[in-house]
Amino acid sequence: MQTKEDFKAFVNSIEEKQNYQKPQAFALGMMRTKNDKVLDVYFPQVNWNTAFGTAAIFAETLNIEFGVNKEYKITIEQLNDVYQKFIAFHDEIDLHPNIKVIKNFIDNYSHKHPYFDVELVVYFTFNHQLDVQNAVEGYFKLQAISQRCIFPHGTNLTGIFGKLNNIAWTNKGPVLPDDLSSEISRYFCSEPLVVSHVDKFPYLVNYHIPTGVRIASGSQVRLGAYLGEGTTVMPAGYINFNAGTKGNAMVEGRVSGGVVVDENSDVGGGASIMGTLSGGNKNVISIGKKCLLGANSGTGISLGDGCTIAAGVYVTAGAKISLYNAKNEPINLQGQVVNEGQNIVKAMDLNGGNNLLFISDSLTGRIICKPNNKEVELNAALHVND
Repeated sequence: MQTKEDFKAFVNSIEEKQNYQKPQAFALGMMRTKNDKVLDVYFPQVNWNTAFGTAAIFAETLNIEFGVNKEYKITIEQLNDVYQKFIAFHDEIDLHPNIKVIKNFIDNYSHKHPYFDVELVVYFTFNHQLDVQNAVEGYFKLQAISQRCIFPHGTNLTGIFGKLNNIAWTNKGPVLPDDLSSEISRYFCSEPLVVSHVDKFPYLVNYHIPTGVRIASGSQVRLGAYLGEGTTVMPAGYINFNAGTKGNAMVEGRVSGGVVVDENSDVGGGASIMGTLSGGNKNVISIGKKCLLGANSGTGISLGDGCTIAAGVYVTAGAKISLYNAKNEPINLQGQVVNEGQNIVKAMDLNGGNNLLFISDSLTGRIICKPNNKEVELNAALHVND
């Protein structure tokens, strides 16, 4: 296949075969294992409803089972053969991310390591809405989110905790916690082993850095977080997996699992947004555009666009909220003026509302909600993260 036309004809011949199916997504990865336990899998380029020509080449090479979500081991010899099928594109490799990944793996792959085994795999999914079946699929889906292929909640992560192994993440690679003592001894007299954390999830920055972001502390963002272009995560900020930001955002507080913050919003220092793993239960919480969560504030309900929660105010779903209009008259949910006491609602009744201001009455401690007439403006210079 010396020309691009030859390549296209070859791909067409594969796709025209009986029972051939295009995958929803696929990726070439490097998998580290110990005693048949998956430590991690690195997928540099997740392809989501794209690069079907490359998918066809891998499918033909590996004789995959169509319609089944599954990983396939590929030898370095097979990968070399795949690379040669792209010979017409070798002069422009920087324009083709998958070919570049293939070349990088060929150049750098080694199965020799004193602790873990390294294997090459290709993962295919034909129905990403199924529960997570194994660790390889878990790593694939987490990296699909972090690479902005899909938003949080864009795929099914049910079962992922049970499939990922608890790992001691070190400067020498992932280690099973039971093996940590022997690995510390191995390196103690030369270059000491440094453990960053023990968890099922590694840090995002060790696998992928999205374009146009700043992350002041890599330990504060888990793999599987989605960071939109223009996001800045300050040292005290935290973003869990299956959560994140859609665009310009300042994160100085906690964005818990499942939470999505829309563009031009500010999560202030010490602020907390409840997630499905931290008290939000089944209520998927989102924060709209141009919202502000003041320092040490928090919410257990979703906010629409243009909302502000004042510093120190925590709006739990069951909190009693006193409603007032712009004239400071007590109102009900329908906006009708009522007597004091008849304007008290549960915070959940305001879930997803736009242009709401939550403040605390300094005399009574009541949480008051009234129309928000101030628009959040982020400092543009802080979010040009080239």
